[in-house]
Amino acid sequence: VGQVALMNIYSKLFGEYGYSVGQILLTRDIIECERSRNNVANTFETLLESGIIPIVNENDSVSIDEIENISRFGDNDNLAAIVSTIVDANLLIILSDIDGFYDSNPRTNKDAKLIKEVKYITEEVLNFAEGAGSNLGTGGMETKIHAAKIVTDNGTNMILANGKDPSKLIDILNGDDVGTLFLGKER
Repeated sequence: VGQVALMNIYSKLFGEYGYSVGQILLTRDIIECERSRNNVANTFETLLESGIIPIVNENDSVSIDEIENISRFGDNDNLAAIVSTIVDANLLIILSDIDGFYDSNPRTNKDAKLIKEVKYITEEVLNFAEGAGSNLGTGGMETKIHAAKIVTDNGTNMILANGKDPSKLIDILNGDDVGTLFLGKER
């Protein structure tokens, strides 16, 4: 019921701008199988070449749990990172409820400093992430940094920014300095 309602909303909103949407439901076992992963990559390529915006989510109804030793994606940050590597994206934008990545939790430390650029995911960055959580979603800051590691290791940049103001996305697309930029490794 929820997926149908969401897809109808996405279809209506994107349709107002002349775009069509297509739903892609993924499971970790599909991504881990090379043949299936290649099929997914081809599906993304075909949709994008046809001007169709893919709406991606985990297929919870068929995801196998840890009893069978196959893990789920766990959160949308990691799913987005994996999809970014599949489509060989130049940039992944993750929107959160804080302005970017801080050296400590800005909710509990008024002196927390926004880090504008992260070149490498180091132990220090991982330690900052443990104390700088987001209130939204299941992952918090640690999963956002894990997602950043996935994409930057693949040579993709990632921006973490506040999604409460929708105009921030336009600012990012215009090249404005918004949030925190995680730099991808040389390809």
